[in-house]
Amino acid sequence: MPSKGHPAMKHKKNSKIGSLLGIDHPLLLWMLWFVPIAFMVKWLCCEPLLVFAISGLAIVPLAAIIATATEKIADVVGSVVGGLLNATFGNATEMVISIVALSAGLVDVVKAGIVGTVIANLLLALGAGMLVGGIKHPELEFRPWVARINASSLILALVVLLTPASIHYTSQGLDPLIIDRFSLVAATLLLGFYVLSLLFSMKTHRYLYELPSDTGNGNATLTGETLLPGGIGRQVLLLLGASVVLVFVSEVLVASLESAIKTLGLTQMFTGVILIPLFGGVVEYITVITFARKNKMDLAISVAMGSSLQIVMFVAPILVFAGQLMGQPMNLEFEPFELMAAAMAVVVINSISSDGRSNWLEGVLLLVTYGIVATAFYFHP
Repeated sequence: MPSKGHPAMKHKKNSKIGSLLGIDHPLLLWMLWFVPIAFMVKWLCCEPLLVFAISGLAIVPLAAIIATATEKIADVVGSVVGGLLNATFGNATEMVISIVALSAGLVDVVKAGIVGTVIANLLLALGAGMLVGGIKHPELEFRPWVARINASSLILALVVLLTPASIHYTSQGLDPLIIDRFSLVAATLLLGFYVLSLLFSMKTHRYLYELPSDTGNGNATLTGETLLPGGIGRQVLLLLGASVVLVFVSEVLVASLESAIKTLGLTQMFTGVILIPLFGGVVEYITVITFARKNKMDLAISVAMGSSLQIVMFVAPILVFAGQLMGQPMNLEFEPFELMAAAMAVVVINSISSDGRSNWLEGVLLLVTYGIVATAFYFHP
C-alpha cells in the first residue's frame, strides 16, 4: 500500500482538491499557491514589480474557479442568467481595480482601463475563443439576432463615448464643467438603458436569448442533483468565495501598480488599455475559451459582448458617480486614440458576428487586430 508521501497518493489528493474547486488542470491547481504568496510579498514590502507580477498570476486560478462555477450554474439556471452572472463576476475585478485607482487619482488609467477592457473582450477573448473552438469544431454557430442586439448596443455605447470628445474639439473656450455635467446626464441614461436591456433579455424577450437546452432550467429547484455536493449550492459558494478572494488580490495588484509601471517604463495609456485588462479580464478570457471549445458559442458571445456592454453601461457610469463622491471628478471624455481603437474593435466584431457563424481564421483575424492595437498603444507617446 503506498505511503502518504508516495507520488500516487499526492496525485490523488491533488485531484480531489481540484475536483472540489472545479479545477481540472494541474498547472492551475499549483498556481493557487500564488494567492497566499501575493499577500506575503505585499506584507514583506517586496519590490512592487514582484508584487504586481505575483498578484497578477494569483488572479488566474481564481478566474478559473469562477469560470467553471458559472458554467455549471448556467447548466441549471439557463444561458441568459448564466451569461449575466459571468459578466458580472468577471467585471468585479475591473470594478475593484478602477475604484482603487480612482481613489488614488489615477483617472487617466481608469478611463484607459474601460476602453481596454472593451477592446480585450471583443478582440482578444472572442478571438482566442473562435480560434480554439474553431480548431476543434470546423464551424461554430450562434444566434445572429442576439449578436445584432448586442452589436447595436455597443454602437450606442460608442456614440456616448465619442460625444464628449466631439463637444470638446468642436468648441472654443469650453468650460470644463460642461463635459462633467454632460457625463453625469449620459451616465444616468446609460444606466437606464442597461436596466431596460436586462428587462428585455430576462423578462419580456427572454425567449430570444434562451437555448433549446435551457427548457425547464429557469425553473430549476434545489432538489435531486442540485442538492448533491457537486450541485448548484456548492458552485454558488465557490463563485462567491473565489470572487471575495479576488477582490483582495486585486487590491494588492493595484497597490503595486503605480510603482510597477514606473519601473517598467510604460505609459499610463498602455498600462490602462493593455496591461490591466490582461489581469482584470482573465475571468472572461478563460470562460469564453472554455465555452467555445465546448461548442457553446452562444454563451461565449454572451459573456464577451455582455461584459463589454456592462463595462460601458454599468461600470463606467458608476465610476462617474463614485468619482464625484470621492472628490476625484471623472467624466466620459476619452483620448481620441483610445476612441479610435474602441471603434475599430466594434466595427470588426460587428462584421464577423453578422452571419451567426465563426471559424478559426476569424479568430486569428481578431487576434491579429488586437496585436496591432496593442503594438500601437505601446509605441504611442
